[in-house]
Amino acid sequence: MRIAYTLPKGKLVLTELSEKLRENGIRTCGIVQADTVNEDRHRCDMDVLVLPDGPQISITQSLGKESSGCRLDTSALAQAAGEVTQRIDEPFDVFILNKFGEQEANGSGFRDLIVKALESGASVLVGTNHINIDAFKEFSGGMAEFVEPNIADLTAWVENR
Repeated sequence: MRIAYTLPKGKLVLTELSEKLRENGIRTCGIVQADTVNEDRHRCDMDVLVLPDGPQISITQSLGKESSGCRLDTSALAQAAGEVTQRIDEPFDVFILNKFGEQEANGSGFRDLIVKALESGASVLVGTNHINIDAFKEFSGGMAEFVEPNIADLTAWVENR
């Protein structure tokens, strides 16, 4: 079992990594943040790209730029998880999850898919944040290693499988 985490701090580093891996012939499964530009969006609005090749799904509710409430659209997150579920039995080398967030910390979201990816023998790379890092470490049983959030270190970790 090979699992790692990184702390991307709002960067699209896992998105860039997934593109580099594809160029290097490494098969991916999971989701990464889509590079969506829209000036009317709030900074917390997010679209995800289901790996390896879509679809792109908005996982936040459009509450307006000034809204301060939780924006996560749990039904859209479930849709993204469903899309990944349809692909998880196809061959892949690495499972990438852009964020082990509140849903995963509370026992839902992509947790079962992470387990299934590990059981398949694939490497698993998860982005998280300081809010959910303890829940992720508990979930991984302390087996996850930290990888610096830069393309060189992340690529090296994936390629040293």
